[in-house]
Amino acid sequence: MPMISAARVVTATAVHAPGWIDVDAGGTVRGVGTGIPPRPADIDHGARTVVPGFVDMHVHGGGGGDYTDLDEASVRRARAAHLAHGTTTSMASLVAADPVRLRAQVELMARLVREGVVDGIHLEGPWISPDRHGAHDPHTLRAPQAAELANLFARAEGTIRMITFAPELPGALDAIRQTVEAGAVAAVGHTDASYEQVGPAIDAGATVATHLFNAMRPIHHRDPGPVVALLGDPRVTIEMIADGTHLHPELYRHALDAAGADRVALVTDAMAAAALGDGDYTLGELQVQVRDAVARITGTDTIAGSTTTMDALFRAAVHAGGGLDGRDPDAALIAAVNQTAATPARTIGWTHVGDLAPGLRAHHVVLDDDLQVVEVVR
Repeated sequence: MPMISAARVVTATAVHAPGWIDVDAGGTVRGVGTGIPPRPADIDHGARTVVPGFVDMHVHGGGGGDYTDLDEASVRRARAAHLAHGTTTSMASLVAADPVRLRAQVELMARLVREGVVDGIHLEGPWISPDRHGAHDPHTLRAPQAAELANLFARAEGTIRMITFAPELPGALDAIRQTVEAGAVAAVGHTDASYEQVGPAIDAGATVATHLFNAMRPIHHRDPGPVVALLGDPRVTIEMIADGTHLHPELYRHALDAAGADRVALVTDAMAAAALGDGDYTLGELQVQVRDAVARITGTDTIAGSTTTMDALFRAAVHAGGGLDGRDPDAALIAAVNQTAATPARTIGWTHVGDLAPGLRAHHVVLDDDLQVVEVVR
């Protein structure tokens, strides 16, 4: 039953400086507080900062591994790479694929969810717009069909946690309802929908915007499109890839101000090169070239996921909130914890993680003065 202490323990609601975490023998938080621990600390992190383990609800791979591979070793390699950067709870996001390959991917990933390697499956395709397909193979895209969805849900046995749809596709609204009824989260993304087409999708049960701005019809002063509809509805959690490549930092700050930290979930959308480096990779069936840490479909300017990790996004969130040297460093840290842990966990329904609070798992990340990862505990 370890007692953990550190110069700062940051939760989704407070900064305890100095702080302590009381953890029971099963790894569950019993208490969190400020000042001298109720009993001597078993683990003292000194001047370090402790934050909840990061929760990534949209990630395709990393460390040379790829969740879209039909290769268990590749999946485990990707998971280990992101765990080393503080992601203690992770979705496995799959890209568009033909029906046979998609079924095989779901079956493999469902088994690995049950083993605890990853925490859920996200189907980012194939039910997305051919006009906004991004790094998805356009030849595999199709309109959603109830029978295919039902078959995948049956094979997944509850491990599919989120599906992205373009709401303008035929049958999309029914598919959103079917997804929610199956206990999964429906998201809107990779869409050329009009402003008017998004509202019915949210009314049908969609509660997430898949990487807002990216692979969406852009805002026009006479045609606000999906971005304005998603950003303006308080029922929707906004995914953003705040890596400086997918979004200009000021656009990220603007959306954050509009939605609030409790509606923003930072996601890596990472592919195999994350935590590894430049080179040639694959994403699904597509060839990807990474140069200067930017991934693009080979021979094109199309961005193919990111190479970032959640610890980098945590630092970006703190910086967006004014930084540790700003007027309110505690507020910046709390907002960063919400965007990288509490909000994504709540959105997906992972009620056992996302914060350091009584009754939750004691997953945490230890950071140094520069907010670099020193230790990860899962």
